[in-house]
Amino acid sequence: MKLFAIFGDPVSHSRSPLMHNNVFKKLNFRACYTRVHLQDGTKLREVFLSLGLSGANITVPHKEAAFLACDEVRGFAKKIGVVNTIINEDGRLIGYNTDADGFMYAIESFKTIKNVLIIGAGGTAKALSARFLEDGIKVDILNRSASKFDYFESMECYTWDTFKLKEYDLVVNTTSAGLKDEELPAPKKLIDAILDNTSFAADAIYGKTTPFLGLAKSKNITCKDGADMLLGQGILANELFTAKELNLADIKKYMSETFLF
Repeated sequence: MKLFAIFGDPVSHSRSPLMHNNVFKKLNFRACYTRVHLQDGTKLREVFLSLGLSGANITVPHKEAAFLACDEVRGFAKKIGVVNTIINEDGRLIGYNTDADGFMYAIESFKTIKNVLIIGAGGTAKALSARFLEDGIKVDILNRSASKFDYFESMECYTWDTFKLKEYDLVVNTTSAGLKDEELPAPKKLIDAILDNTSFAADAIYGKTTPFLGLAKSKNITCKDGADMLLGQGILANELFTAKELNLADIKKYMSETFLF
């Protein structure tokens, strides 16, 4: 029996155990998936190994710490320095990132996106911005402070005080604002102006209408929460967990089923 988990702070809200366990059960794969509440990201490797995990997902705020916890990082994760999926290969921790492709899956129903504003400058913002740039999409970054802007040097970066209003096809909130509170990711006056000049809005948070999405909906803006992104990255992560032993279409079928529960 293989054991998998999701690490995060908070983590009690995570749908990942439901999603992955349904796939394992329906496809007779001997595995179980649980949650691990981890406050100190530097302890991730130690806890992972002590639990004898075969793999894990990592959510906020530990995705950059997960990169440092790995013995090897592959693919897109190596490019951006952000890991959301870890596989145990004979005691060596191998890191991947499935967030970005999961998000692109989520916004397939939106029209052609040419310019994006990302709110936040953490691990999810790094993953999404790099993926957008790969597709030739212009990216601007808005964050409370400029302390994390070094990574985004090829993009236009703004703090709340320096932001210059322009039109965007899509605005994405990657901060935790609204996850455990009723906060907006920036002052309301600023978010109001931004949403008045965008066509689409998305939030990485799922399972609730955040104040950010609530405001977007009140302005009749087409928007999505993080559920489709969660599904997309989960499908790709499960394929890694099961070493491609399971059919990708079957993984998608039974993982999608859990969003009806």
